[in-house]
Amino acid sequence: APPRIYYDLMQGSDEWHAARCGLLTASEMHHIITPTLKPAKNEKMRAHAFDLLAQRLTGYVEPSYISDDMLRGNDDEIDARALYVQKYAPVREVGFIERYFGDFRIGYSPDGLVGEAGTIECKGRRAKYQIGTIVSGEMPQEYVVQVQTGLLVSGRKWCDFISYSGGLPMAVYRVAADDEVHEAILMAAAAFEQFIAEAEREFAARVSAFHPT
Repeated sequence: APPRIYYDLMQGSDEWHAARCGLLTASEMHHIITPTLKPAKNEKMRAHAFDLLAQRLTGYVEPSYISDDMLRGNDDEIDARALYVQKYAPVREVGFIERYFGDFRIGYSPDGLVGEAGTIECKGRRAKYQIGTIVSGEMPQEYVVQVQTGLLVSGRKWCDFISYSGGLPMAVYRVAADDEVHEAILMAAAAFEQFIAEAEREFAARVSAFHPT
């Protein structure tokens, strides 16, 4: 199915949280797939599965803690996007993208769309990480799954990964869509959704045992 784009949804709004409720998303994909791109079978995966199942059962997303680091990162991301527009290309901001893959959906909140084929992913970083990223000459491995999930969901061909830290030069690395990584992501997502379905059946059975009719 083609991606569905929510153009007018403001990221962080109640409507945005409602659109994401219970949904596996690009930013959380690291919970369900290992660094070697295998489906995760660990406590981190189970905790995320139970979190999403709780959201699906209640229709409620519990508020998460926002640290000083996250606030600084958010400010950096706004500055980075403005600098990218100034130096590279116009960016269209959208709220949310979701896409059906057979029996399940995956969501993605892009930092922006570029032309007809591109996206951007902005990361506000601490100075030491920014220097390390510039020295390495490439996007850090820790962001591969998030960026590739975004490309899979949006159906776009490339992402400009923007690494930014106020007071240091901005780094921009173009990452192409990778079919092999997309296949691994879909395998992990299918296994994850199967785990949630089994957990939901077990939950219902246990609850009925607590309250026999």
